Amino acid sequence: MSLYAVIRDKGEALYAQIARQIEQDISRLYAPGDSLPSEGDLAAQFGVNRHTLRRAIDELVDAGLLERRHGRGVFVLDHPLDYQIGSSTRFTENLAALGLQSGNRILRKQVLPATQRAAERLNIAEGDSMVWIETLRTTDDRPLCVISHFLPKNRFPDIEERYGGGSLHELLAAEYGCQIRRTESLVTAVLPQGDDARLLEMPQNRPVLRVKSVNVDDRDGAPVEYAITRFRADRIQLRINP
Repeated sequence: MSLYAVIRDKGEALYAQIARQIEQDISRLYAPGDSLPSEGDLAAQFGVNRHTLRRAIDELVDAGLLERRHGRGVFVLDHPLDYQIGSSTRFTENLAALGLQSGNRILRKQVLPATQRAAERLNIAEGDSMVWIETLRTTDDRPLCVISHFLPKNRFPDIEERYGGGSLHELLAAEYGCQIRRTESLVTAVLPQGDDARLLEMPQNRPVLRVKSVNVDDRDGAPVEYAITRFRADRIQLRINP
């Protein structure tokens, strides 16, 4: 960037003028993933203090144009991914269709008693054994979502041993013959809970998009998975298809 002049008697806040100018520069000079100059350098270029510059950056972070990465600086965000949710949605296939590399890290695998809510969705009795698999999904090595998968243990007695990463739905189809069909998706915006903010590398006070889904086996209509997905809201646009 070159040196910029801000008008102090214009009636428009300095931070708003700076935010508008940086937004114009983002569209002309930067590509997704590029880093901005340091806050100190930007403050000097605009002739303002760091507090004013930081507020301008905050405006663009809130608008989903920039993100702060702890200890690394401020980076230009990608355009939100157009992620489709339909009756046969698969994470890996969705991202491949967008030309993106996807990654999957298993965070935990555990057998535990079904809570009332999970039992209702899986059509099992409260306290029956269910398998909890939690994964972190990434695109181009950047975190996108955390998914908690809950499956009835009696239907998949050894799923926690067989699943070693990749597409869980592909494994269910290949090893158990399941024909997965989504029957319900409830979407809400909530603040991250537990260690989700750390895993998604985002501030604790920024919302995630939480999607609660029920998937059934189309062969008999029995629920086979209750999934709770937490997407980074600044990186995703959900397209709901009937």
